[in-house]
Amino acid sequence: MYQPYPGATQMPDTPPRTVPQSVRQAVKAMYGGAAVSLIYLIASIATVGSTKTAIEKRFPHLTASQVTTEQHVLLIAGIVSGLIAIAAWLLIARSCRAGKNWARITGTVLFGLATLDALGGLINPVAVPVKILAFVIWLFGLIAVVRLWQAASTAFFRAPRP
Repeated sequence: MYQPYPGATQMPDTPPRTVPQSVRQAVKAMYGGAAVSLIYLIASIATVGSTKTAIEKRFPHLTASQVTTEQHVLLIAGIVSGLIAIAAWLLIARSCRAGKNWARITGTVLFGLATLDALGGLINPVAVPVKILAFVIWLFGLIAVVRLWQAASTAFFRAPRP
């Protein structure tokens, strides 16, 4: 009869960690932020004409060629940053749900940068709906960060993983 090697016993199953309500709410807020970021991206593309008008009003000394160049730069930067933002929202949400503390810290740092970006965005020559959506995205980030740093969330991130 075959007997397994004495040290090869199977480890007892550990129950999976339950994700606290505060982390679940933060993850939902992050998914909401990703969804609004997609809407923001679409709105940035759809309001190209309004952006051009806003550039002309803000910088009346620019030539038509310079206005068009500025419009294209803002559009391309908006598309690239929008796609990166959506990917970051989704990656950090999944990682936070898995209990990875680096994701909580990274999300908080990105929220700090988003706060600076939102304040700077108030003076950028973009359409008003885009500015409003930027503020809505910022609110989703605020909700997520507040929820991620509550006591129950902190205990979840500090608990040993199975």
